[in-house]
Amino acid sequence: MDSKKTAAPAVGPQDREDAGRVRLNKRMADLGLCSRRQADAWIERGWVRVDGQEAQLGLLVSAHSRIDIDPRAREQQSREVTLLLNKPVGYVSAQAEDGYLPAVSLFKADRRWSACTSSVRWSAQQLRGLAPAGRLDIDSVGLLVLTQDGRLARHLIGEDSAVEKEYLVRVSYEGMTQGVQAIFPRHQLERLRHGLSLDGQALKPAEVSWQNPEQLRFVLREGRKRQIRRMCELVGLKVTGLKRIRIGGVLLGSLPLGQWRYLRNDESF
Repeated sequence: MDSKKTAAPAVGPQDREDAGRVRLNKRMADLGLCSRRQADAWIERGWVRVDGQEAQLGLLVSAHSRIDIDPRAREQQSREVTLLLNKPVGYVSAQAEDGYLPAVSLFKADRRWSACTSSVRWSAQQLRGLAPAGRLDIDSVGLLVLTQDGRLARHLIGEDSAVEKEYLVRVSYEGMTQGVQAIFPRHQLERLRHGLSLDGQALKPAEVSWQNPEQLRFVLREGRKRQIRRMCELVGLKVTGLKRIRIGGVLLGSLPLGQWRYLRNDESF
């Protein structure tokens, strides 16, 4: 056996220079200035300067780099809209798939809720860059947020997001659709609150309680794919209806099914 040790690769000047640095778009997102995608768009327009020099895509920066944003970028950001939709069954949250329409197709002037108090005037231009900040599966209804604001999207669905999402979930157990609370084992309810894993990863603690004998109330601080339905399957429950009623401090309220409104200035997630 060769007892010689393998020499460590040489560290060149570029490696030393890159140590502790990150891409400019990531740094801007981490600072809450904008999303990475938006940062790249601003950089391409010449709206970002680093330490006095016009920035280029892919630039590496340190925590001490001074980042200046052109007022035009701030003006554009101030015009970004966030829309709230009461999504019906049969619509997908993002891109059209399997013949089903995307939720964004519901954003039309005649579907704006008559009780929406925002002074913002509807324009089809607002659909540009509009993306769901979180998902509801095709069989679920309730509050869906779509936004042009990358900062908000990161806040709601970023890896470190802990924004609460509240759901009402109708369930059956062992074929029973009535009086489920009375027959569902207490220890299984405790497992729903804490102790389950999905895809080999433990779930964060959740608030789970009975809203009525056939309906559970869930409050989650994470968003795995079809999380509630899969959690219920693990304890023998079958979900027969799921409705999201709150995201952070924003409520679905009386927003009619299939209609939308603008996020109000006095609301925050």
